[in-house]
Amino acid sequence: MDRRQFLRSIGVSAVAATTVSVAGSRPITAHPGPFEPLGRIDIDGAKEAVVSADGQTVFVAATSGYAVVDIAAPDHPELLAERRDPLSDREDGPFRGIYDVKLDGDTLLVVGPANPIPGAPAGVLVVDVSDPATPEEIAFHETEFPIHNCFAADGRAYLTANDGDRNPLVVLDTDTGDELGRWSVVSADDRWADVPASVRSVHDVWVREGVAHVALWDAGTWLVDLSDPASPSVLGSVSPGDPEELSGLGARDRRREGRTPPGNHHYVATDDSGDLLGVGIESWAVEVERDDGTTDLVGGPSGVELWDVSDPATPERLSTIEPPASPDPTVGGVWTTAHNFDFRDDRLYTSWYRGGVKRHDVSDPTDPVELAWWRDPERASFWTARYAYPFADEGVFVASSWGVGDASPALYTFPDHAGDQRDPPTLGPETTTESLVNTPTPTPTETTAPEAGGESSESTSTTDAPGFGLGVGAAALGVAGWLARRHRRRD
Repeated sequence: MDRRQFLRSIGVSAVAATTVSVAGSRPITAHPGPFEPLGRIDIDGAKEAVVSADGQTVFVAATSGYAVVDIAAPDHPELLAERRDPLSDREDGPFRGIYDVKLDGDTLLVVGPANPIPGAPAGVLVVDVSDPATPEEIAFHETEFPIHNCFAADGRAYLTANDGDRNPLVVLDTDTGDELGRWSVVSADDRWADVPASVRSVHDVWVREGVAHVALWDAGTWLVDLSDPASPSVLGSVSPGDPEELSGLGARDRRREGRTPPGNHHYVATDDSGDLLGVGIESWAVEVERDDGTTDLVGGPSGVELWDVSDPATPERLSTIEPPASPDPTVGGVWTTAHNFDFRDDRLYTSWYRGGVKRHDVSDPTDPVELAWWRDPERASFWTARYAYPFADEGVFVASSWGVGDASPALYTFPDHAGDQRDPPTLGPETTTESLVNTPTPTPTETTAPEAGGESSESTSTTDAPGFGLGVGAAALGVAGWLARRHRRRD
């Protein structure tokens, strides 16, 4: 019996005393009090987390590297391995800006940088994690574009390739690094070529049975058959936006459009059947000045939409899980908008930054039922929530937090049962933002002052807002300039 089996057997024995049987039904476990985390482990720079097939190992993107955590004993998560500053031996190393990792069997893909970093390598680090405690880096496939997010399946890497032009989804052979194909919304409809690239960034991708579900910010979500990556074909789209309207936006309007609903398709995933699609929409509020000189907030945090995509050509929206209200829904305020999530059976596990993590019953996706909600807005800002594995008579899910202020980034483990948090903290001053959620953006001018030179232009802020893709993270450098520098260095 190995250590994990031993710990699990102890866990089963420990809960046996609290398990009662009811005639004609399966055993019922008495839950040990209020809903709260089982365990927590600090991981500097924690961003995305993914879980092994057996559910007992978590791999965490950690900005300057990646970490491997054993959660076989969920109340005592243990760091198995931590790799910082990979590729430090390269002239342009180390590899950094790592926001995403994905698993394909025993192969871990570590991608980056999430946004352009001058002089740093960009690409896919391929890691053998058949022994999670001793990950072996076996290849690095360099790319000409930053990689904010990716997906791994069947020996292929699906990469968000925001190049500032066509912003394609690129498919690589994981073993060889050869490009197998690419798809861009511009290929599907050339009117998108006139839309600023920052408004139609390819932000994330979910692949199931050869179908890529591609989140394209204000261009919506597109379902693309990539079973033959060299010959992609569009199956359908969800809320694709109007390219003619978007192409006419000025720089300031583009910035506002990229932060406020509608649009802002950030993360997508399907349930086990592939017929239920979740679309996470990441948005904020912006302050605008009206004609009478007063200011107002428009926009606000958004939630997770549930769509029936059993017929991809005619998707049907079934419901929306609304976000927690924020006392200050601006980019500089308290973020409670949707971030990454996970389906398992009839459950949906969601993250809402400082709004916490939630667990929903989506057996009837037209009427999702909230089963649990936990938040600690002064310490935790959750990046993702993922189902892990059944432990004893219930299960475990995990959630990564990128921290708040001086509070450390961390990986949390949670019990997979319904319950209420004891004395839940407020998210801030007792003010409401319900009226701000999904409010259409009016036409008045945003109060942000014009930049030097008197011309309105894209903000050069380096605010670390992950959903903005190139709109914020790359603004100070510019994609074209970044690519030119890379070409000169390689030449």
